[in-house]
Amino acid sequence: MRARPLGLLAVVVVVALDRAAKLVVLGHFDQTASTPIPLTPFLDLALRWNRGISFSLFAQESATGRWLLLALTLSVTALIAFWLWRARAPLVGLGLGAIVGGAIGNGYDRMVYGAVIDFLDLHAFGRNFFVFNLADAAINLGVALLILDGLIGALRGSDKAGQPP
Repeated sequence: MRARPLGLLAVVVVVALDRAAKLVVLGHFDQTASTPIPLTPFLDLALRWNRGISFSLFAQESATGRWLLLALTLSVTALIAFWLWRARAPLVGLGLGAIVGGAIGNGYDRMVYGAVIDFLDLHAFGRNFFVFNLADAAINLGVALLILDGLIGALRGSDKAGQPP
C-alpha cells in the first residue's frame, strides 16, 4: 500500500479505537473519582483527566491555557499532516498517520472536555510510572516507526531515509 492511503487509514483506525476506548471508560467510571481495575500485575484501568501534554507536562487549569495548548496541538498536527500528504515511503506514512490520529484523539478530548482522558495506569515495584491512553500509544508507535525508517535508510546507505529504494 502506498504511503498516503496507509497513513490516512492509520489516522481513521487510531481515532476510532481511541474514541471507542474512551467512551467505554467514561461509561464505566465515575468521572470525578475512579477505583482502578487491575488488568495485569503492572497495568490498571483507571480514569484520569490530563490537563497537560504527555506525562501531564505543562498542565493548564485556566481556559486560556487550555486553548493555547489546543492551538499548539492543532498547529503541530497540521504540519505533520502536511508531511504525511507528501510522504512516499509506506513506513513513514504509517508512522505519521499514527501520530496524526493520536493527536486528533487527544485534541478532541481537550476541545470537548477541557482535558485528555487517560485510562491505562502503568506501574511496577510499588511505583507509578504514568497514565496514558491509546492515542498516546499511537503517537509513540508513530515516532518509533519514523526512527525505524531512518535506521533502515541509514543501513541501506541511503541519505534519503523515507524514500523508496
